[in-house]
Amino acid sequence: MSTVSDICEFQGVGLHSGVTTTVRILPSLGLGRYFVRVDLPDAPQIPAHITNVSQTTLSTELTANGASVRTVEHLLAALAALGIEDVRIEIDGAELPLLDGSARVWVDRLMECRMEFPSAGRKPVQREMATSGILTAPVWIQQGEIFIVALPSPVLQFTYGIDFDVAPIGKQWHSWQPSQEDFSTEIAPARTFAIAHQIEQLRSAGLIKGGSLDNALVCNDREWLNPPLRFPNEPSRHKLLDLIGDLSLLGKFPQAHFLAYKASHNLHIQLAQKLHEMGY
Repeated sequence: MSTVSDICEFQGVGLHSGVTTTVRILPSLGLGRYFVRVDLPDAPQIPAHITNVSQTTLSTELTANGASVRTVEHLLAALAALGIEDVRIEIDGAELPLLDGSARVWVDRLMECRMEFPSAGRKPVQREMATSGILTAPVWIQQGEIFIVALPSPVLQFTYGIDFDVAPIGKQWHSWQPSQEDFSTEIAPARTFAIAHQIEQLRSAGLIKGGSLDNALVCNDREWLNPPLRFPNEPSRHKLLDLIGDLSLLGKFPQAHFLAYKASHNLHIQLAQKLHEMGY
């Protein structure tokens, strides 16, 4: 059981709403990761659990007790990767800030807030991703060529492939093992991305009102509009980041190799729901 020892505060603009919110992450014990909408009457709580997912259009939204919170995946990925299982996350609005479009700011601040085991003499936390048991058989979600699968594996591993018909992105893959590589340097810095000709369409649909060249990578058919990239395959690493955040809604990860190809928040959540039904 691990939490933070200090209050961590963040402020920024939400990707889809364009609204500025403040997030405060506070120590908690034994209650898991949960959000609190402090701007609403009676401050309703929203547990960060797969059973509370209400929407997955270009981000993951949770709803419980008459309240919702959106775009939770980057913060949840950071908490899970750092081994932080118990925190109260207060927010004064309906969407988490996008910050720089990655999980790097979340990770850096959380590490400054000193993760600890309060129930074990306040020892430093072991930054390991918690697992819930060993997966014994493959679990698939597939829609044509698009799929996500959890495979039995001797170690926890994540692999993501994408394929876009624009030259700056094209075909990319990335694979990451928590036991071998540091999340804070290899996955957390990867930013969300967009294709320029799709932006107006998304905004007319009420999405990405808070997106900008300061918090997202944007490309056209030929080039990135705001280089440099942090990694040659930054988009595939960011999709892997989203996958970790979505699967963290299980509470703990089954020991498995999670492999996704051209997937989405919707498929991530479908797999997590299936694993939850199986008892993981």
